[in-house]
Amino acid sequence: MKRWIPFVPSDPMVAVIRLHGTISTGARGQLNDITLAPQIEKAFRRGKPKAVALSINSPGGSPVQSSLIAARIRRLADEKEIPVFAFVEDAAASGGYWLACAGDRIFADRSSIIGSIGVVMAYFGFQDFIRKYGIERRIHTAGDNKSQLDPFRPEDPEDVARITAISNDIHKTFIDHVRTARGDRLAEDERLFNGEFWTADTARDLGLIDGIGHLVPVMKAEYGDKVRFAVYGPRKSLFQRFGARVALDALDAVEERAHWARLGL
Repeated sequence: MKRWIPFVPSDPMVAVIRLHGTISTGARGQLNDITLAPQIEKAFRRGKPKAVALSINSPGGSPVQSSLIAARIRRLADEKEIPVFAFVEDAAASGGYWLACAGDRIFADRSSIIGSIGVVMAYFGFQDFIRKYGIERRIHTAGDNKSQLDPFRPEDPEDVARITAISNDIHKTFIDHVRTARGDRLAEDERLFNGEFWTADTARDLGLIDGIGHLVPVMKAEYGDKVRFAVYGPRKSLFQRFGARVALDALDAVEERAHWARLGL
């Protein structure tokens, strides 16, 4: 009650933003800028927080959504002059590590998975399947490259070269983001940006994180034992809360499982 009494200082408060799940665009995505924006804004603006803590548990996903979310966090942190701490749970890999780099300092559990600074673009090829069952592919386009990477036609080397160039551009953007965020804390190690991932001790040696630690004890060490926490994160719609949209949720679960499987989790 003392925070309501005039002239009596209240206990320090840390706003916690939960960034858990895959990062994908659209309404169904667990983590994207549209669904997270209101919660991130509240975390920085409500209650005069001493700090913002990012609770991260993500295998990655959309590079654009990762960039938008991280940029929003940094923009508000600079505007409000509020320090940001990132805490990794099971993983901050690929886009998940992009989010972690929004923190001024990054902490992880000793068994957390960190890194995977690379780009994956995957698709299937069904041309042999449809040929076996006598299915004829019919497609008409305006523009020579409009149907590139068509899964029902043999792979075209020019399409592969084109998509590889795009992947390299995104990878360079990712590398620039990490270098800007981590600066001279990064080790001079050729493995940093080749897509590998590590547990926290090695990640600390490489300069990808700052230390081993969990959210509550680290925040208590910074702001005292009486620190309070206000938690923010994506909200499910009314229909999702009552178990509707089962088919779409099942597709989301398959997609998310595939992202986690890349890390052996």
